[in-house]
Amino acid sequence: MKLLENLVQFFFQKNKRLDDDLIFDKSALIKFRVVVVEFVDNVESRSGEIIAQKLREKEALDVLYFDEIFAKDFLNFDARNLFDLIDKGQSILENLQADVLIWGYREADKIRINFQNAKQYEKDDNAFISLMDSFYIPADLTLQGQVFPPALANLLYGGVVCAINPHNKETQIQKKYLLKKIIQLLSQDNSAKTLALEYLPYVMNLLGIIYLSYAYDRGEGQDYKIVKNLFDTALKHQDLIKNPVHLGCIYNHLGQLYDASGEYSPKKPINHLKNAISYFRYAQKYLTKYNNPYDYGYISYKLAHLFFKFWRQKEDVQALRDAVFQLREAEKIYTYALFPEFWANIQGDLAHMLSLLGRFSNSEDISELAIACYKNRQKVVTEKRKPFEWAQIQMNIGEIYYYLGKNAQDKPLLEEALEYFHDALFVFENLKKEEEIKKVSGDIARTQHNLNLL
Repeated sequence: MKLLENLVQFFFQKNKRLDDDLIFDKSALIKFRVVVVEFVDNVESRSGEIIAQKLREKEALDVLYFDEIFAKDFLNFDARNLFDLIDKGQSILENLQADVLIWGYREADKIRINFQNAKQYEKDDNAFISLMDSFYIPADLTLQGQVFPPALANLLYGGVVCAINPHNKETQIQKKYLLKKIIQLLSQDNSAKTLALEYLPYVMNLLGIIYLSYAYDRGEGQDYKIVKNLFDTALKHQDLIKNPVHLGCIYNHLGQLYDASGEYSPKKPINHLKNAISYFRYAQKYLTKYNNPYDYGYISYKLAHLFFKFWRQKEDVQALRDAVFQLREAEKIYTYALFPEFWANIQGDLAHMLSLLGRFSNSEDISELAIACYKNRQKVVTEKRKPFEWAQIQMNIGEIYYYLGKNAQDKPLLEEALEYFHDALFVFENLKKEEEIKKVSGDIARTQHNLNLL
């Protein structure tokens, strides 16, 4: 694949910042645990074991091969079985205390490889790679006696590192250190050129994810151009992509790219915001709510916050309505029964946005919806488990009732506000939260004053 060789050399070797000395205390390296689940493949093939063996050679990985027998029908990516796939993967990750899980599934003469982490499809997922992102390798490369190209092994290594969800600053620093080394290795290795052209879109997509995961917060325009060129190259060869899911993943990453560049690059942030919205919405045409509900819902969650940013910058009420709509879409998929924590986060965001929309439109009905969402959030954020957050919600509900009561000069609504403010005050006093005590005490005084006027 001569084209791949040229692209890698052009995109990576031209970037001088990647050639800097890599300074890191190797004795302090964290070992990330990776589980390779036995692949769905021909009986005589050892493809999963071979991939695990290749990854064991890589720095900072502790690789386990999981060959327990269980049904893997969900790996055909049928929408009806996607939750079973996510749930089974989460169970293995939790039981083995792993950072990343690798699935493998044979499609004709190819092996499809996918990556999963414990926080995938959660608010706290800080990885750019999706479970639906697929990397393909020729199935015959895993047969006895075949030479496995080092560049392919490094691409798989890059996919694993991209899937790691950093839980602290130290983990994040090491993840970037490893990605930088992988990019440097890929820039010096053309062994993947033997791959047929049909693999190009998947190689370019994974290269784009690797570079985006490394460079997303550097604020460098040149980095963002490199990432965009990688994804654009994948799209230029979309005629080689048989499954529309893979197209949706590429557009999703372009949305992530512009979301990141808008946050970290000071130049023309509104343009980055518009592009992020555009690409995410385009991704949803391929990752639909019926065939790929979890990716669709996660993109909806991202879109909601982008529309909210747009509203804050442009004071466009329609953008606020669009934000609410997208959260409602996410809410349909990330339900209380299946994703209680994420559902609770969505309820909190919905409540905040609806309270603003209710205030701007002077709508009591919308404000009541906001209160209902805050109360929904309290099904997870309970007074016993998270008293401080619970009290903050009580204070937020009290503020909605206060504005409703003040505008309508309605005594029962103001009295309702007082009750919620006092609930919050009780908790804040027990927790000795002086700042919050001062704030809610002011709210109580203000509410009492308006009651005295009626």
